[in-house]
Amino acid sequence: MTVRELRWADFDDLRETYYLLYEERERGGNHGIHLFRDRPTVADEVGWFSGLFRRNLDGEGIAVVAEREGRVVGHCTIDPSGGVRASERGHVGVLGILVHRDHRGQGIGSALLAAALEKARDVFPLVRLSVFASNEGAVRLYERFGFVHAGRIPGAFRRQGAEIDEILMVRDRRPPRGPPGASARS
Repeated sequence: MTVRELRWADFDDLRETYYLLYEERERGGNHGIHLFRDRPTVADEVGWFSGLFRRNLDGEGIAVVAEREGRVVGHCTIDPSGGVRASERGHVGVLGILVHRDHRGQGIGSALLAAALEKARDVFPLVRLSVFASNEGAVRLYERFGFVHAGRIPGAFRRQGAEIDEILMVRDRRPPRGPPGASARS
């Protein structure tokens, strides 16, 4: 397996992996990624991918993929909170990760996360994510990479009649701050 930067030619593999999540959901699968009510169209996915590719190319965001035997089997992205790094929240990255269902549990998520966080080192000192509370494997993975629990939203997701709690996690690489109210000029 190789972890590398996103390429334009990765679109079809990524779209296929994402579309499989909708099949999993219909079969009652608990993959832990929130989805739209209806599967997006190919045109919708082209729009999403174009934005992702542009942000990666412009240095606004980070996108890495895992390739195995010539096929992309997963990706990890970190995009600026608020949409652009030139905003007041631009130092905060929002992490997303997806691994093809046939390749989960094989270390691909760990490899993607390590590569994306390394690229984010000087770009996003604060990285946040959201994960289904029922996705215990993902929560453990994030904890191993230094993410800590920042909150929980009860029943934030509804899937097939069931409510699922959302866990908010953050990885903070900023220098320690003084006590609240302390002056930076002390």
